[in-house]
Amino acid sequence: MTNFHRRARIGAGIALFTTAALGLTACATGAEAPAAGSDEVDAAAATSVEDFGSFAELEEAAKAEGQLNVIALPRDWANYGEILDLFAEKYPEITINEASPDVSSAEEIQAAKTNEGLDTAPDVFDLGLTVALQNTDVFAPYQVQTWDDIPDALKEPTGLFVGDYGGYMSIGYDSSKFDAPESLDDLKDAAYKGAVAINGDPTQAGAAFAAVGLATVQSNGTLDDFQPGIDFFSDMQKAGNLLKVDVTTATVASGETPVVFDWDYLNASHKADNENWEVVVFDGTGYAGYYNQAINKDAPNPAAARLWQEFLYSDEVQNLWLKGGARPARMEAMTEAGTIDADMAADLPEVPNETVVPTEEQSTNAGTLLGEKWAAAVQ
Repeated sequence: MTNFHRRARIGAGIALFTTAALGLTACATGAEAPAAGSDEVDAAAATSVEDFGSFAELEEAAKAEGQLNVIALPRDWANYGEILDLFAEKYPEITINEASPDVSSAEEIQAAKTNEGLDTAPDVFDLGLTVALQNTDVFAPYQVQTWDDIPDALKEPTGLFVGDYGGYMSIGYDSSKFDAPESLDDLKDAAYKGAVAINGDPTQAGAAFAAVGLATVQSNGTLDDFQPGIDFFSDMQKAGNLLKVDVTTATVASGETPVVFDWDYLNASHKADNENWEVVVFDGTGYAGYYNQAINKDAPNPAAARLWQEFLYSDEVQNLWLKGGARPARMEAMTEAGTIDADMAADLPEVPNETVVPTEEQSTNAGTLLGEKWAAAVQ
């Protein structure tokens, strides 16, 4: 994940996302966890809080480790800053080590492999679906206490990786420089020369991958074949409109990246730094997606890694995703239980009537096609 890297309202928040089940079938491997209440708990083998005996015992094990290594968590991404600070406040005995906040999902996995066996290796990941699907051998299965609240379409069955927060691919733009684009083809106009950024390489970054997915379905294609999306960006490159700059809050505030493909909740956050910044989700077919949480199977702090997962899927933090403009994975269940922040849910922007989400097979095939065609298309 990286920082380059809305029309009919969603009621419960998840319904439109489950129009395409992920169909995840990856198999978990690893040592069998000890019996609940055992004096010798192997945190690295624990697949649920019961393996620690109780949640309090998980907390104690994590506090004893005293560290949590996170990676690729920009503080201005979906309210991660407030979430990280809340964990630090709740568990002052655990030092959070924040590494490389702006790297891509693929680079998170590479960091785990490069630092394998070291105490600097990441304990946890936050990943786009394509990279998660390609790296299940790196993850440890774990099911949080609120597991049953998470729609099946958003979780690998054993808990190797689990969707946590999501949104719609959108266009953010500086309204002092441009009129609101009404369609994808508007962005090919000469008025947008050198102005449109997608934040990096879609073979590595989830947000950039989704930009190509949106261009595909907005070009009358389907998620079975991303070629129309690749062709769209190739045309943008030939027209001189594609801007190859990694998008950050600073590039938006300075005007360096005046038009940006990104998730709606990320684009919306730039309004705080540029009062002229506006966000549009095109009519027609919308492209939605979730980012996924996973635990490094070789996490140097395995109990802290599992405590972090429990924390992220708690009512409190699910509402903090909502505060950041994203749609939390447990939104439907929390709405039914009355634990969702109803005011923030009501403030979510409107989204298209038709929404698509790539399946496992579609994501895998699109990743392969992008690996073969993207570099040549935009060179």
